Amino acid sequence: MADKQTKKVTGVSRRRFLQSAAAAGAGVTLLPGGTLFGANTPNNKLNVGLIGCWGRALAHFGSISSENVVALCDIDENHIAQAAKKFPKAKTYVDWRECLDQKDLDAIICCTTDHTHAFVANWAMNRDLHVYCEKPLGNCVEEARVVRATYLKKKDKLATQVGTQRHAIGNFNRVRELVLDGAIGELQAAYAWGNRQIRRPGYLPAAGSPPKTLHYDLWIGPSPFHPYNPGYFKGGPGANCLSWNMFWDFGTGQIGDMGSHTMDLAWNALDAELPTSAEGIAYPAGSPEATGGRSKGNKAKPIPAHPEVAPVELHSSFDIPANDWRPAIRLHWYQGGMMPRSPRTCVDLNRIGHGAMFKGSKGFLVADFSSRLIIPHGDSADMTHYTPRAKDKVLPPLGHFQKEWINASKGDLKTTCNFDYGGKLVETMLLGLVAYRVGGKLQYDGKTGKVTNNPKANSDALLRKEYRKGWTLNG
Repeated sequence: MADKQTKKVTGVSRRRFLQSAAAAGAGVTLLPGGTLFGANTPNNKLNVGLIGCWGRALAHFGSISSENVVALCDIDENHIAQAAKKFPKAKTYVDWRECLDQKDLDAIICCTTDHTHAFVANWAMNRDLHVYCEKPLGNCVEEARVVRATYLKKKDKLATQVGTQRHAIGNFNRVRELVLDGAIGELQAAYAWGNRQIRRPGYLPAAGSPPKTLHYDLWIGPSPFHPYNPGYFKGGPGANCLSWNMFWDFGTGQIGDMGSHTMDLAWNALDAELPTSAEGIAYPAGSPEATGGRSKGNKAKPIPAHPEVAPVELHSSFDIPANDWRPAIRLHWYQGGMMPRSPRTCVDLNRIGHGAMFKGSKGFLVADFSSRLIIPHGDSADMTHYTPRAKDKVLPPLGHFQKEWINASKGDLKTTCNFDYGGKLVETMLLGLVAYRVGGKLQYDGKTGKVTNNPKANSDALLRKEYRKGWTLNG
C-alpha cells in the first residue's frame, strides 16, 4: 500500500522516494536522474559509463576522472584493457546493450561508430540516463528525429550534449553577436564549407579474419553485414573513423565528421528551425559550376550519387524559415572543393579549410573556428549602422565543453549543444544528402519528417534505414 501511495504522489520509484527523503534530511539535492548531489554526500559524483573506449573517448578521460567511472564498453577488448588501466574499478562490457542495463549508471558518454550513435543515445535516454554523444547524433534523418523526440520528452530530467566541442571556442559567440547585432545589416544568407576529400571506390572486399579480441559482429551492429576487412580499422585513435565513415552503412562522410563542426559555426548564429526545402548537387572541384559560375566551353556534368559511398564534392542548400529577428534565408553547405563565391576578389575563401560566411544587406562576415572578418558592402559603406554591444553584454565564455555537460547533469540540465539544437542541425544536413541522392529539390515538412513532393525520398530507405534483424532503435 505504501509503495502504491509513493508512486501516486511522487511519480518516482520507491528507491528514488527514499533517496529524496534522505536527501531532504541531509540538506542535499536529488537531481532529475536520481543522483544525490551536495557537499559531503557519498553520491556527489556522477556514475558514468564510457561506451567506446578509444578514438574520441580518449579526449574524455580527463573530464570524467573527477566522477565515478563505473562502466567501460568497447567491441575491442584491447581498448577496454587500456581504459581499465585508467579506471580499474569499472565493470567491462563488449555489448553496449548490456552495459546500459547496469543499475548504478547515472550518465553515459557515447564514442562508438557513427552508425550506432542514435541507438546508444536513444536506449540510454529510455533508461533515464544523461547522455553525451559524439557527433553525428544520427546517420539518417529518422534517427536524428527519434533521438531528438526522446530528448524533448525527457528534457526536464536529462542533460544531453552533442560532441561538437569546437563550440566552446570564443569566436563562436563573437560571430553570433556580430550577426544578431546587425554588423552586416539584415541577414540574407549563410554559408558553411569544408575542404576534406577522402575518396573510396566502394565497400572493401573480404580479407582475413577479425582478431580474437575484436567482436566484429557487434561492430557491424544494426547495419547490413559486410565481410571483415582490416582496412576498416586503419589509423590511429584520431583518424580511425576516416577508414569507415565514407560508406553509407557506417557513416555520412564529411556531413557526419567535420561538417557537423563547421555547420555549427553558422547554425549557432541563426536560431534556425528545420528547413522547408533541401537541394543537393555535386560538380567536380575546380569547375566553374563548383562555385556557382558557368563554363565558357562545355558545361561540367554533375557527379552522380554513388550507391555505396558518401559524396566528396557536394553543394546542398536549404530554405530556413523566418524568425522574430531575421527574414527567411537560404543556408548553404559546400564540401570537397565546391565553394561559395568570394564577396571580394582579394579575399580567397579557399585559404579557409573549414569556414562560414554570412551575407547581409550591409556586407559580409567571413569566419573560421577562431577568427572573423567583416567586409562592408559597397564603396560608401562606413559601418555607422552598427554599434558594438557593451562589454557587460558580451556573451560569456562557455568554458570546458565536456564539463558543461557533467555540471548540467548535476544541476540545471542546461547545455549549449543539447539534442534539440544538435538534432535539428544534423537533420538539416542529412536532408541535403537525401536531396543529392534523389537528384532534385525536396519540399520538407519538419513537423512530420516527410518529403511532400517526391515519394522516392520517403520510400527508398533514404530518410530512414533498414536494420539487421534483432536490432531496434527504440530499445
